[in-house]
Amino acid sequence: MKLHSTVLGSGKPFLILHGFLGMSDNWKTLGKLFAGKNYEVHLIDQRNHGKSPHSDVFSYEVLAEDIKQYCEAKDLKNVILMGHSMGGKTAMLTTCLYTELIEKLIVVDIAPKYYAPHHQEILKGLEALSKENLTSRGDAEDFLEQFVPDKGTRLFLLKNLYWKTKERLALKLNLEVLTNNVESIGAALPNELKFEKPSLFIKGEKSDYLSLADEKLIQKQFTNTKFVEIKDAGHWVHAENMDDFFEAVDKFI
Repeated sequence: MKLHSTVLGSGKPFLILHGFLGMSDNWKTLGKLFAGKNYEVHLIDQRNHGKSPHSDVFSYEVLAEDIKQYCEAKDLKNVILMGHSMGGKTAMLTTCLYTELIEKLIVVDIAPKYYAPHHQEILKGLEALSKENLTSRGDAEDFLEQFVPDKGTRLFLLKNLYWKTKERLALKLNLEVLTNNVESIGAALPNELKFEKPSLFIKGEKSDYLSLADEKLIQKQFTNTKFVEIKDAGHWVHAENMDDFFEAVDKFI
């Protein structure tokens, strides 16, 4: 599958993968900062997200294969790979399956363990939103508020809107397939996988996605890893405390 990406700057290849229901645009500000540090930053839309193709096939195995094919198509080697949430799981599996491609791994606020589905209300809201005849982003936000009370999350989700026609807004992502595969988003990665090159796991101070018990699990599979906690940040660490997040990643790479 040919993934859509935005490439910024030049230098060592640095690939960034967004989370579930996100897109590459979520990382544009940070992408520009890393590009300013002599990296060739690839902001990638994973399949069924953003401007990348839609597919009925959706699992971490195919998401990792997509990244391998992307690197091969662009002749990228010794890659730095960073992923947030769902993108973090894609990044973990990619590094373990295709270790020869990756030099360093950065995982943002996710562990290789199983997570129970917890996006039901958001998906229900997006499904209802997709059936509305929306004529403005303001109307879309007002409508989605009944399903997603948190304004920050709402605005993050509404980045998926685009003008399908001059009069009608629609969602970029493949909502049907993502909804049908929501169980696989939380899937644990195989226990036997190992990655021995440098890795960094970043946790948001206010997030409950990573615990001390998770750190022990991570160290068994990612044997050369460091942990950093970012203050005053929840699960969307990179958006909630961008300065400290950038500093932590910059120091590691």
